[in-house]
Amino acid sequence: FCMRSIHHRGTVEKPGLVLALDQLDGACCDGVAFSVPAARAEATLDYLRERELISSAYLEKTLPVTLLDGRDVEAVTYVIDPDHEQYCGGLDLPEQARIIAGAVGGRGPNPDYLWNTAAHLAELGIADPELDWLAAEVRGLVPATGRD
Repeated sequence: FCMRSIHHRGTVEKPGLVLALDQLDGACCDGVAFSVPAARAEATLDYLRERELISSAYLEKTLPVTLLDGRDVEAVTYVIDPDHEQYCGGLDLPEQARIIAGAVGGRGPNPDYLWNTAAHLAELGIADPELDWLAAEVRGLVPATGRD
């Protein structure tokens, strides 16, 4: 969680936290890569750019991706700009938990974003012990009436 959310999962007064790709040396991310037919490439990029580049928080980068079958391909990604005011990389897990537990934005409570992300990664078979710890810690911080 390296991006302050001031609209969707928090406010300017009380920002939440959301996930973003952070291009630190040695960093990696397990996830899903989508293959787009050439005939849909331009429309798909237009859609992604409209969605992801709504602010200057993200930078569009083509980065290497290793697929499950071992092939290396190039993929269009959106990484957070470390110079952007919403960037907050380096927060320790207890601080992340405290922030997430208390934030609510236009798309709902920040804990819901965390718990939904953890559930979807589990469905995909992607293990992330830090995310699991964070989800459990936030469950302990959020009153029972505020849980899903």
